[in-house]
Amino acid sequence: MADGYHHGSLRQAVLDRAVAVIAAEGPEGFSLRSLAADLGVSHTAPRHHFGSREGVLNAVAAQGFRLLAERLTEVRESGSGFLEAGVAYVDFALSHPAHFRVMFSPSLLDETDPELHDARQATFAELRSGVDQLSRAGQIEDAAAAVIAAWAIVHGIATLALTGNLDAAELRPLIAGGDILAITRRSAGMLYGSPTAGGTTSP
Repeated sequence: MADGYHHGSLRQAVLDRAVAVIAAEGPEGFSLRSLAADLGVSHTAPRHHFGSREGVLNAVAAQGFRLLAERLTEVRESGSGFLEAGVAYVDFALSHPAHFRVMFSPSLLDETDPELHDARQATFAELRSGVDQLSRAGQIEDAAAAVIAAWAIVHGIATLALTGNLDAAELRPLIAGGDILAITRRSAGMLYGSPTAGGTTSP
């Protein structure tokens, strides 16, 4: 290929570069033309794979949801418990801040995109399965409310950490030495109880 990439590797290279730019400058920091220039390919090459700038953002979000679903599945299959799934959710957000930001910014995305829809549903199916497990064990009575509460706690902690608000409010040092994952275990454990719900004793 004249641009120096074969078909599959160019698509991944565009995604990787978009993620790097989003992490540094936010989702408004790139255009298809700028991504092409960064990669040294023709300005039409990214459009061939993604169609538009929104197409790149859809692909970033879908990739993020797939990565998160894989991580949550690993936790479930290891038998670590629902509390550790919440910790894994926050760990994913801290490790993939660009993906996380785009995944939960609907105004940036085409909600009718089938790839994005399927990836998102796989992630939320994993989140729901943890609550269903607790419900079957008789540890919760209202599964619908529980899954929203669980998501709100871990998503809120991740967002507060990523935006710097946890530090601005001087709350981080108050809990578990400021370790975000330890804070997550303590906070989520208040809802589901630790160690019985998560298999891990709160620090």
